[in-house]
Amino acid sequence: MSERPPISPRSPRAALEPEQVPPPPKRSDRARNPFVVFGNAVITIVLVLMIGAGGGYFYGKQKIEAPGPLQEDKIVNIPARAGMTDIADILQREGVIDNNRWAFIGSVFALKARSELKPGEYAFQKNASLRDVIGTMVEGKVVQHAVTIPEGLTSQQIVARLSENDIFTGDIHEVPREGTLLPETYKFPRGTTRDQVIARMQQTQKRVLAEIWERRSPDIPVKTPEQLVTLASIVEKETSKADERSRVAAVFVNRLRQKLKLQSDPTIIYGIVGGKGTLGRPIKRSEILQPSLYNTYVVDGLPPGPISNPGRASLEAAANPARTRDLFFVADGTGGHAFTETYDQHQKNVAKLRAIEKQVPNDTVEPADDPQPAAAAAPTDAAPATPAATKPAPAKRPARVAPARQGAAQTTASPPVVQR
Repeated sequence: MSERPPISPRSPRAALEPEQVPPPPKRSDRARNPFVVFGNAVITIVLVLMIGAGGGYFYGKQKIEAPGPLQEDKIVNIPARAGMTDIADILQREGVIDNNRWAFIGSVFALKARSELKPGEYAFQKNASLRDVIGTMVEGKVVQHAVTIPEGLTSQQIVARLSENDIFTGDIHEVPREGTLLPETYKFPRGTTRDQVIARMQQTQKRVLAEIWERRSPDIPVKTPEQLVTLASIVEKETSKADERSRVAAVFVNRLRQKLKLQSDPTIIYGIVGGKGTLGRPIKRSEILQPSLYNTYVVDGLPPGPISNPGRASLEAAANPARTRDLFFVADGTGGHAFTETYDQHQKNVAKLRAIEKQVPNDTVEPADDPQPAAAAAPTDAAPATPAATKPAPAKRPARVAPARQGAAQTTASPPVVQR
């Protein structure tokens, strides 16, 4: 057992006195170094900044990716030359972003997109976040408007349609050459110039025509792609039924092979009105044999150029017509046509059409011929008013001409190719 040190007795007065505290340790000279003090201050500031930056990052990330106030999908147009604050004002006004436009501006800086925002018409999704809004504008995902150009329109008619469409800008300074535009459904952003639309339609037509020309039947009696377009334009105007195009093309191809006049009514109309496209009335009898470079009742073979802008299907039909020996076709009264190889059978089909037409009330009256001096009257005044494959002995003109669809002449004096 260890011995305890003896306890020294203390007087009551001594016990009441405080014990002597030892002096504090002497401060190190290193701690008082100004470089150490500065370093500690820098570290403190850096830590504070890091904590602040981290907090700001997480807050900003949450703000950028939070759902926006847009209640439904909306299309907004950002004009050209709009600055960042202008864009923020437009988006705020349209309800795409909330009232704090500075959040948008800050997000643009954070995403380094200040110089990447593109003007245009944008479709913003419901509740689009700031990241979505900015990303859409940076990528230039503008709204694409579908524009459909129907088959069979003339270049002048297509130019008129483009001029009336308000999503395009600028003027078309020259009507394109007939047959050089491909009718199709295209997509364009708002603000596309009309010259750009024409250029795209021409480029597409060249590409498609080249592809079809390479795949054409080797025995068709056309020598150039331009002649193929001309033939296709006639096919386009003669029928709107997809399953008839190749057979209609076969009729005209067979007639070309046999050196027979094509005798197509639409060519008469084009020779009269040109690029306007429509006559607005039935063909007059006097116009059937009226001299015209496009009147295939008068000229041999194909006319000098297309009478419309044919679509892809008609180009395909003209390049690869059906393998038939048909030389005639006539409307069957149901929207289609009846095809025949012989004139006798064709006349029977014409008689059937006449019987159907008599059962349907129709107030259409063929316009009278232009008055001519008696001395100028010729046997051709009683000539057929429909396309003819051959020229048999003239028959007596019917007392009543059956009404027809606009632009088609209708009699049965000689074998028609088409009655529409």
